[in-house]
Amino acid sequence: MAEPAKGQTLPFPDIDPIAFAIGPFAIRWYALAYLFGVILGAAYGYLLLRNARLWAEGRPPFKAEDIWDFAFWAMLSIVIGGRLGYVLFYNLGYYLENPAQIVNTLDGGMSYHGGMVGLILAVVVFTRVRGGNWLSGLDLIAAVGTIGLLLGRLANFINAELYGAPTDLPWGVVFPTDPLQVPRHPSQLYEAALEGLVLFLVIRFVTHIALGLRRPGLVAGIFGIGYSLARIAVEFVRLPDQQIGYLYGGWLTMGMLLSLPMLLIGVGLVVYAATRREPLLRRPEALS
Repeated sequence: MAEPAKGQTLPFPDIDPIAFAIGPFAIRWYALAYLFGVILGAAYGYLLLRNARLWAEGRPPFKAEDIWDFAFWAMLSIVIGGRLGYVLFYNLGYYLENPAQIVNTLDGGMSYHGGMVGLILAVVVFTRVRGGNWLSGLDLIAAVGTIGLLLGRLANFINAELYGAPTDLPWGVVFPTDPLQVPRHPSQLYEAALEGLVLFLVIRFVTHIALGLRRPGLVAGIFGIGYSLARIAVEFVRLPDQQIGYLYGGWLTMGMLLSLPMLLIGVGLVVYAATRREPLLRRPEALS
């Protein structure tokens, strides 16, 4: 195993994973990332919903003011789905032996794919209850979801978790939680850049320049493709979960495996949205 090369690594920022504490209660950056991801996502979603010209027939999936009600649904669905996804996909044997630990989220066990499934179910139900197009609802969360991804991956970096394989590249980072203390790929920052910033800019172009929200399902499909490709690419330099390792004795990881269905669904949504007949855009007064 390579030894750390002096002068050729980036210093790890000495940031306490606990943002602040009030008596015995500690608030972690990871929890704040979830909270502000939902708040900022809801604020951006509000602006999208208000802009009737972006949507098919001038009709968003639900009224702009309803986004704050949905934010509560979103927070619950992400936490519940993320936790159940981690239990089922990443450490089922342990939790079957210790069922009381399933609700103990202090161990940090959360699955992005599980959280995404929970969020999809929440937006489909919420949108249908309000009489909107559920595909447009998926487009909405795809447009705002990159904000939460960016903040979440930055929180992973602060927690010194989910880091990458050893590297001799000049931007390698020695993480304080690494028992080997060797420079590693800051894979959390790779994901923050690709899944968060780059994907946000791509989707922003699609929603506001190409007017992709007028084709329900298109933005959601682009998100699925973009996230999956970014995640699979980073998985090549990101260490797999210790309790799982590489699957089938090779290079395949659980993150790659869970991203493949998302990739296929994304392609299907893009094909469907691009080939269906685009409805005429009605006047914005249709919202009243």
